[in-house]
Amino acid sequence: MATVPAFLNPSFLSPKPKPPQPSTTTFSLTKPFLTLLPPPSSSSFRLQRCRLAPKPTSAVLKDHLGRVTKTWSDFTSLNHWVVRDYYRLVNSVNALEPKIQSLSDEQLTAKTVEFRHRLRQGETLADIQAEAFAVVREAARRKLGMRHFDVQIIGGAVLHDGSIAEMKTGEGKTLVSTLAAYLNALTGEGVHVVTVNDYLAQRDAEWMGRVHRFLGLSVGLIQRGMTAEERRFNYRCDITYTNNSELGFDYLRDNLAGNSGQLVMRWPKPFHFAIVDEVDSVLIDEGRNPLLISGEASKDAARYPVAAKIAELLVQGLHYNVELKDNSVELTEEGIALAETALETNDLWDENDPWARFVMNALKAKEFYRRDVQYIVRDGKALIINELTGRVEEKRRWSEGIHQAVEAKEGLKIQADSVIVAQITYQSLFKLYPKLSGMTGTAKTEEKEFLKMFQIPVIEVPTNLPNIRKDLPIQAFATARGKWDHVRQEVAYMFRLGRPVLVGTTSVENSEHLSDLLREWNIPHNVLNARPKYAGKEAEIVAQAGQKNAITISTNMAGRGTDIILGGNPKMLAKEIIEDQLLSGLTQEAPNVEVDGGEISQKVLSKIKVKSSSLALLAKAALMAKYVCKSEGKSWTYQKAKTLILEAVEMSQSINLKDIEKLVDEESEMYPLGPTIALAYLSVLKDCEVHCSREGYEVKKIGGLHVIGTSLHESRRIDNQLRGRAGRQGDPGSTRFMVSLQDEMFQKFNFDTEWAVRLISKITNDEDVPIEGETIVKQLLALQINVEKYFFGIRKSLVEFDEVLEVQRKHVYDLRQLILTGDSESCSQYILQYMQAVVDEIVFGNVDPLKHPRSWSLGKLMKEFISIAGKLLDDSFAGITKDALLKSLGQLHDSSSIDIDSFYLPNLPKPSNSFRGIRRKSSSLKRWLTICSDDLTANGRYRATINLLRKYLGDILIASYLNVIEESGYDDAYVKEIERAVLVKTLDCFWRDHLINMNRLSSAVNIRSFGHRNPLEEYKIDGCRFFISMLSATRRLTVETLLRYWSSPMESQELFL
Repeated sequence: MATVPAFLNPSFLSPKPKPPQPSTTTFSLTKPFLTLLPPPSSSSFRLQRCRLAPKPTSAVLKDHLGRVTKTWSDFTSLNHWVVRDYYRLVNSVNALEPKIQSLSDEQLTAKTVEFRHRLRQGETLADIQAEAFAVVREAARRKLGMRHFDVQIIGGAVLHDGSIAEMKTGEGKTLVSTLAAYLNALTGEGVHVVTVNDYLAQRDAEWMGRVHRFLGLSVGLIQRGMTAEERRFNYRCDITYTNNSELGFDYLRDNLAGNSGQLVMRWPKPFHFAIVDEVDSVLIDEGRNPLLISGEASKDAARYPVAAKIAELLVQGLHYNVELKDNSVELTEEGIALAETALETNDLWDENDPWARFVMNALKAKEFYRRDVQYIVRDGKALIINELTGRVEEKRRWSEGIHQAVEAKEGLKIQADSVIVAQITYQSLFKLYPKLSGMTGTAKTEEKEFLKMFQIPVIEVPTNLPNIRKDLPIQAFATARGKWDHVRQEVAYMFRLGRPVLVGTTSVENSEHLSDLLREWNIPHNVLNARPKYAGKEAEIVAQAGQKNAITISTNMAGRGTDIILGGNPKMLAKEIIEDQLLSGLTQEAPNVEVDGGEISQKVLSKIKVKSSSLALLAKAALMAKYVCKSEGKSWTYQKAKTLILEAVEMSQSINLKDIEKLVDEESEMYPLGPTIALAYLSVLKDCEVHCSREGYEVKKIGGLHVIGTSLHESRRIDNQLRGRAGRQGDPGSTRFMVSLQDEMFQKFNFDTEWAVRLISKITNDEDVPIEGETIVKQLLALQINVEKYFFGIRKSLVEFDEVLEVQRKHVYDLRQLILTGDSESCSQYILQYMQAVVDEIVFGNVDPLKHPRSWSLGKLMKEFISIAGKLLDDSFAGITKDALLKSLGQLHDSSSIDIDSFYLPNLPKPSNSFRGIRRKSSSLKRWLTICSDDLTANGRYRATINLLRKYLGDILIASYLNVIEESGYDDAYVKEIERAVLVKTLDCFWRDHLINMNRLSSAVNIRSFGHRNPLEEYKIDGCRFFISMLSATRRLTVETLLRYWSSPMESQELFL
């Protein structure tokens, strides 16, 4: 990959051959008139100077008026008064600061014990908030060299209050989280700090964890690939750093666990308080994608390649139509006929030979799933690219056969279809927290959605320094060719000035297209996208993006999590120098481009002046590394060598300089490689800080970072995230968005852009000329707002549908956890309750309280009951006739009093004497009181008779079960283990089937809208009916299985062990 050295002379402007320099005319479109600006005299670079020239007096007056209007609107907003109220807390924290600063390290650490004691004595978190914040501020100053600004104190208070803190990029959200995390961790119930990827979780746990560990709190980290034991340990910590997907899957896996020993979260209360970083990305952008755990199900893998061939035969517009907006496909009559002929079937929708689903998925894979946009192919696998972050998600797969269709299209090995075992959306997951907060740089535009969906307000936290970034007008082009050509010209002009440039693209395809264009003009640049050779160097690329002359092309920057510091990131540059000098001595293994990424730039040493003292320490570390490898026969892998360097860097940050020097001296005879590398790093870091500070000053003088957006996103918020990369912490900067009317968003939503094309054609014959001004901005923003409303409608619908499943999921998962974590007695009580419920269902299905028992279906009732009980009932009960039962019920109805303690139906067999002992008698009595007090039996003349029949049959079944267990001779522990296993496995089996049915139902109810019925109401009604049926079937199968097992345990032994 190309590089951007700070000293590079822009001689590339004379390439071989010289690139074409088309003359350019800029049209400024203002309302209501169209004004033509005269073309500049020569090159496009001069044209750009015209654009950035000082504004006329009228424009300056307009800017001043705009600022006055903004100040007045800020003053009258609710947010202004909320923030003003938070300053009372800030004043309290500042007043405590001198007192806290006077404490020794030991006294500061002891404050945590003091706070916890005060909480146990009855004080609340609000009582200790100001002092706790002051303690955290001082701890951060001592351990990180960072003191919380006043606005960061406000941000911490917003998080503690369960709100979303909107803080601009570079305002220190990561540091802000320490305040609320520490305060809420004092309760001992656990705090989750949730990030969007493993890298950020690890970085924050190590970086911010120093503050928490210094104050005596335990800090945990959840990463992909950890064992269950490691996860369990980390979730037990006071503060746990994790990413959103790991958290969600741990919750789902815990609810698939076979026993309590497999649980990793803090049950029975796994959720207490969460701080979600990039909360808009997690809850809104990824809100449409549920987390799924699936198992292999279908054996139809051979159908996918055939369907892919059929899809190649079909022609869009003739055989099928597509709807880009919702990624749907509809076959025409001609398409159906051709597909049926090619597949030699009479009906694509034939249940015995179903082809419709496979053909539809093949067409979707053909039209909507593009290589290097939605996915990349690597190692024979189709890997999904996260559209929000541009990262590859290796363990994620599209559901409902889409992934298999993509694999068939690419000619890859097709993995088996899957069936959903567990699922949850991020919205439902984070609603489980009693207290939820979040932080992001862009949430105010979605405040209504956060309030409606999660009842969480968004509070704009003021910036520490004024934002002086210049957002230049959007430029619209008729063609994509014209847009990309102007992007290249603007990049070249900025490069000539020496300004760093960040270009945001929406796909791998677009980023590599622009890279090719810049390469034609010999413009050095870095690319950051989902390709392994780039993704492996993500942190280093972002760290260099603020250096002088740096050109960085990146796919979506949302969730990147690393600030672009003008002049470069000294810590990252120092680490690069260490790796550059030492890796060759530590390992002979070449880096794996697929994992470690490709080369970013020329040697860092050529760009930074490293002092002789640093060079000496580097040479010493390099020599020691080579000696250790040779003398001790150690041969590290490339990854192991990098890990060794990383550990040394972490040592330099966590241990002070004197202690490191002491370690080097003490271990001098043992070749202390780690401490020696740490010393070299600290020395090089000082040189890098001087270099970055000097270069940062130069970059600020020439205008700071320039951000170019190459397409409008489906949300203004995503565009604002890209803009926010420039102008951090009061730095200068500028942004420019360039859009083409051929961009995907306009095509996808069928927006009418003909008017703009016609307008450009009338003005000039050159379609590559941009138009800009208030009118075009308003038009584009209007289109964008329509897109936002469309996706908000989808998310709202999904949330409403998921709320139905959410209630059911909570019931099932709560029941499951009670079974797993409850004592053995509670497990047995569930079994007895299930038995009584099964008896009740049999009785209610065959009786009527308003009619005489002679009209009841007593024969059917006895047959169903005997089929449930099976071999457990003795022959005397099995011989009971319908007439005998009718006679007994008649006598019972005429009885004046009944002894419920020894109750049984007249002339029928007595229940075996299994209700001995106070506990069992008490249980039997509670069951009778429940029968009497429930409203399951309708009012009628024979209501009491029905209740007594329920009691009698329940006693017979339960007594027979308890009796056969006693006769089996097995100990209680074994019996409880069997009961728990049957309960859990039966519940899991029916819940899995229920999820499949609910997913099918959600698709089916939409058709009912054609009959003027509300799909959501239909989904609620049928979903409730499905759920009741599922619980009934679960109880019945559980009882049948246990009765069958204990009637012949040796025959059934293999089923559950």
